[in-house]
Amino acid sequence: MNELEQQIVGIISAAGDSKAKAFEALRSVKEGRYDEARALLDEARKIDLEAHKIQTQLITAEMSGGENRPEIGLLMVHAQDHYMTSQLARDLIGEMIDVFEAKEGK
Repeated sequence: MNELEQQIVGIISAAGDSKAKAFEALRSVKEGRYDEARALLDEARKIDLEAHKIQTQLITAEMSGGENRPEIGLLMVHAQDHYMTSQLARDLIGEMIDVFEAKEGK
């Protein structure tokens, strides 16, 4: 696996871990554990930063052009799909936690 592929797999891995933490947070809310849910969402955000750092490096390399410009292939598109889906899940679950918490008057 070359360096670019390793970076792309890093995005996929971090996005998957972030999304898993977000859904774990949602399960905690179902059981009324709001503090735990918020802590899990914070963990998801921290994990997501790893994917964001890699994405930023790749975008910067693409913008600089030249021989360092990464090749955009199906694997990169797949990674971006995972990354954006994990962000959406995390943000939506965060809003859901707020709604459930408000409904219970916490």
